[in-house]
Amino acid sequence: MHLIQRGNNRSACFFAEDDYLFYLEHLGDQAKKHGCAVHAWCLMTNHVHLLLTPARQESVGRLMKGLGQRYVQYINRTYRRSGTLWEGRFRSCLMQEERYVLACYRYIEMNPVRAARVVHPADYRWSSYRINAQLEESAFTEQHALYRALGESEEERAQVYRELFRHRLDPGMVDQIRSATNGNYALGSSRFGAEVERALGRRATRGQPGRPKHAHEAP
Repeated sequence: MHLIQRGNNRSACFFAEDDYLFYLEHLGDQAKKHGCAVHAWCLMTNHVHLLLTPARQESVGRLMKGLGQRYVQYINRTYRRSGTLWEGRFRSCLMQEERYVLACYRYIEMNPVRAARVVHPADYRWSSYRINAQLEESAFTEQHALYRALGESEEERAQVYRELFRHRLDPGMVDQIRSATNGNYALGSSRFGAEVERALGRRATRGQPGRPKHAHEAP
């Protein structure tokens, strides 16, 4: 699952180095507590990207609630402010693993490059790129099965993973990931979308444009 949480009115939610460190520490704690594997992440000034595998349907909601509450309390106490920090509920998409997981890794970790913050993702401190591509240690970041399939050893996986970043992610793929996440849609084939809808009991695919057809109109 890919999710994004934005600052209220696109305002900043990180102001200093300690803020990023506090968020990451409690992200790890809450992920472990609620059964979420964190594969990739990126903390930008006014929003957060996470790639997660939840153990249970309710895991992500509980993770984000616990993390959000602790972080807002910390920010309000540290900067002597009050009120909301986040823009309502986070937005997310379930994805068809085979095609989209590694693309989502790249989408998340290339965010600072697309935002013109850095030239290369390794230059940005507050993402998982250095962990996944350069084998820096992490207390909570876990390799997805598709990442582990890149090679037999840690070094081989990291090398193959770095090669993925030699070319920019296809703009069409970027648009698909962004659209599905912002719309809370399933990301994958129509069959995958139907399976997600049955599992969740709600709409998880984009509706057809235009007004609904009446019964007497031709399909």
